[in-house]
Amino acid sequence: MAKTDVLALAILGILVENPLHGYEIRKRLGSELGPFRALSYGSLYPCLRRMVDAELIVADTAEAEPARPTTSKRSRISYRITDAGQKRLEEELASSGTSSWDDDTFDVRFSMFDRTDSATRLRILEGRRSRLTERLEEIAEGLQRVRKRHDAYTAELHRHGLERVEREVAWLDRLIENERSASRGDTNSSASAGQP
Repeated sequence: MAKTDVLALAILGILVENPLHGYEIRKRLGSELGPFRALSYGSLYPCLRRMVDAELIVADTAEAEPARPTTSKRSRISYRITDAGQKRLEEELASSGTSSWDDDTFDVRFSMFDRTDSATRLRILEGRRSRLTERLEEIAEGLQRVRKRHDAYTAELHRHGLERVEREVAWLDRLIENERSASRGDTNSSASAGQP
């Protein structure tokens, strides 16, 4: 899934709740996905235009009140999801292909887990854990190579990366156990497993 597809998916997930202006979409994306998902207007508005052209969303224009008596009225564009956009969102949320657990896509998919069925959530979580387990092996091998060169700073950077991935794997393990417990109807383990 390309970055523009991930952004479109995130926008559809936000617009399914209610229509929003571009500024509000950008603000919601930042608040839901965190500041590390900094999004420029130079990325947002071209994506919105492509989504309008693809008939996934509609741009409604309404005249805004002037901010000051000397300024002219500008039209404000509000974006809302179409039936085709709703269908695309549902298809994406029902899929669990390899792109759904990539670094760029996982956070967006995870933020919409409340609208994703349990079996799909579990496949995505297990796929993400598998991807990170492979990454752990790569980082550990890199750490061994760096230690042989006696490069303390690069070794520390690798160690930091290793610890970060280990923490995410442990978090995923808890989420997977929680998801499995919920599907079995086990209510005792949901709180201890760290339900999102």
